[in-house]
Amino acid sequence: MKRVVITGQGTINPLGHSVPDTLEGLREGRCAIGPLDIRDVERLSIRIGGQVKGYVPEDHFNRQQIALYDRFTQFTLLAAKQAIGQAGLTFCGELSQEAGVVLGTSGGGMTTLDENYRSVYEDGKNRVHPFVVPKLMNNAAASHVSMTYNLKGPSFTVATACASSNHAMGQAFQLIRSGISRVMVTGGSESMLCFGGIKAWEGLRVMSRDGCRPFSANRNGMVQGEGAAVFVFEEYEHARARGAQMLAEVVGFAMTSDASDIVMPSRQGAARAISGALRDARLNPEDIGYINAHGTGTAANDKTECAAVADVFGPHADRLMISSTKSMHGHLIGGTGAVELLACIMALKDGIIAPTIGYDEPDPECTLDVVPNVAREAQVDVALSNAFAFGGLNAVLALRRI
Repeated sequence: MKRVVITGQGTINPLGHSVPDTLEGLREGRCAIGPLDIRDVERLSIRIGGQVKGYVPEDHFNRQQIALYDRFTQFTLLAAKQAIGQAGLTFCGELSQEAGVVLGTSGGGMTTLDENYRSVYEDGKNRVHPFVVPKLMNNAAASHVSMTYNLKGPSFTVATACASSNHAMGQAFQLIRSGISRVMVTGGSESMLCFGGIKAWEGLRVMSRDGCRPFSANRNGMVQGEGAAVFVFEEYEHARARGAQMLAEVVGFAMTSDASDIVMPSRQGAARAISGALRDARLNPEDIGYINAHGTGTAANDKTECAAVADVFGPHADRLMISSTKSMHGHLIGGTGAVELLACIMALKDGIIAPTIGYDEPDPECTLDVVPNVAREAQVDVALSNAFAFGGLNAVLALRRI
């Protein structure tokens, strides 16, 4: 099997419009969650979120592009530009045919959907823009990345709710490891912070009105965010031959289904995904130094995840560092695993463990070292990224320092 390394990364998210800005926010333990600035916010019960502030589409795209790109696609293209630029790749000839793109999203063009429902139902218009369908479809971002960079290999979108990015990156990893592709552009994007998006989530009664406090006894729900992160996954020998900078190595991936409940997570399903990633990477539990937790800030998720980690790691669980960066940038739903992978790479490459901020009160059912409130310096050789989605769909990635 081929080895797979990461040679480029890019992002735009509530913490920053680039990777350096985002890593600075993670190191500082900065909270990017605040009051929502969206239309009809006064009609919402939930009025906070992790918005990408200071973003002006016209600074990056022309009028014709904006007419075709939903906000989630815009975010993806900006993150992809950074990642591919850092990797230093140009896709032409044979490489063009052996490179593709796999991205994750849950809501896709939710902003476009919301705007056009409003146009038809509230404003009484009888026509919508002819680009509405290509703008809102979940594969729009993947398709535009493939067209922009001449990626003619496997290209598709994965939609598995909160695990979409991890599933997408896992598929990209497997495509390279199996020899089908040499380079894959992968990650995820989401932009659901619109009236319809928030109103729908309000109905689930899992949202916090005042902040995201994963693993803290006084937590009261999740907070949504928006943004994208994109990576260049590359076959190791191909990257070495061209002298590419390698940020980390992807060494394992596993996915499971709870097959039990549409919204309640399963301890056993999560544990099987974590164990599967270790097995796939040929690692022992003691090899893991850091886990980027799914850590949504809901009681059901946090307790289930802590129990699953304890089941898999046994006594070593007490020596693990596990943190939830959702406390800073919010839950990006289908894009969240991609943004969280930045924290895993930071841990491996820079020796900085992002904290779980907003941690106020210890929870007797979540007794792991959650790196409370302040980032920590520590050498980590292997990190895991957990993603456990509604529908009982779980995906865990394992990364190694290189």
